[in-house]
Amino acid sequence: MPRKFVLPDLLSICPIKGSTSPHYEAAAAESRAWVNGFNVFHGEKLTFFLTGSNELLVSHTYPYAEYQQFRTACDFVNLLFVVDEVSDDQNGKDARKTGMVYLNVMRDPTWDDGSKLAQMTREFRARFMRTAGPNCRRRFLEHCEDYIEAISKEAEYRERDEVLDMERYETLRRENSAVRLCFMLAMYALNVDLPDDVFEDPAFNTIYFAACDLVCWANDLYSYNMEQSKGHRGNNILTVLMKAKGVTLQQAANIVGEHSKTLTKDLEEAKQRLPSWGARVDADVARYIRALEDWVIGNLEWSFKTVRYFGPTHDEVKKTRVVALRSRRS
Repeated sequence: MPRKFVLPDLLSICPIKGSTSPHYEAAAAESRAWVNGFNVFHGEKLTFFLTGSNELLVSHTYPYAEYQQFRTACDFVNLLFVVDEVSDDQNGKDARKTGMVYLNVMRDPTWDDGSKLAQMTREFRARFMRTAGPNCRRRFLEHCEDYIEAISKEAEYRERDEVLDMERYETLRRENSAVRLCFMLAMYALNVDLPDDVFEDPAFNTIYFAACDLVCWANDLYSYNMEQSKGHRGNNILTVLMKAKGVTLQQAANIVGEHSKTLTKDLEEAKQRLPSWGARVDADVARYIRALEDWVIGNLEWSFKTVRYFGPTHDEVKKTRVVALRSRRS
């Protein structure tokens, strides 16, 4: 195993200009205090949460959101962090049990097992449901179900030390990444409620899933070092590529760069093929597509502004793109 590899320059591939939210400092402080009030994490987990810059990710990925929507997005990303961090250390059965607490409350706010996760989910749900449109609410709940199923499956594969093939992994990653949930949260943040026929359109689907995969593949690339140091390499596109194609770590990283170019091209070309649904819906579709693009560039920019993936050398890694592999934790 090599001790370092070079990241492809995904920022230069992305044609979108990023921005940040003017609400970041105030809303981030509120949301951070909200999570800390539940006293969920301790020790190393607490440090990881405090340095993870979840709210900064929201600033980069929902820069257009009004204050209340932005605060709710911060709460949601922090809630996902709780679910993800707890389930990451669990086997399949226990990860599903954890996930079902979140899912049961999202389905029915009166459901309660007395846990902190149930209360956190209930408070987020109340904020989200207050202004989300009916289509948005329905799709969000559907994606919640898919997300919990996916993280449960991920835990089962991790328990068996199983690495999926490319097709199965791509399907799983779109769901266990929670990117589709975050994309639906963008519709809530924009205060739009796109009809079903938009999501059924082939060109729109190309845009949607190209954006989703751009986020997922970039996240896998940037998080690989952190994950391999914890022994969690299986749920990562680099590991999948190395096994499926018999390539080195560096070659797998290069494939991610080339695929990102293809996805970006597909997204741009599909925008030219979109039909019209009428002036009002067309305007909402354009805003939503821009929100998906905000997620693509926002995820890239945020990844180099936090110690989450590259530690205190994140500025240097952004400049050189050289990642020195960490030793495996005992």
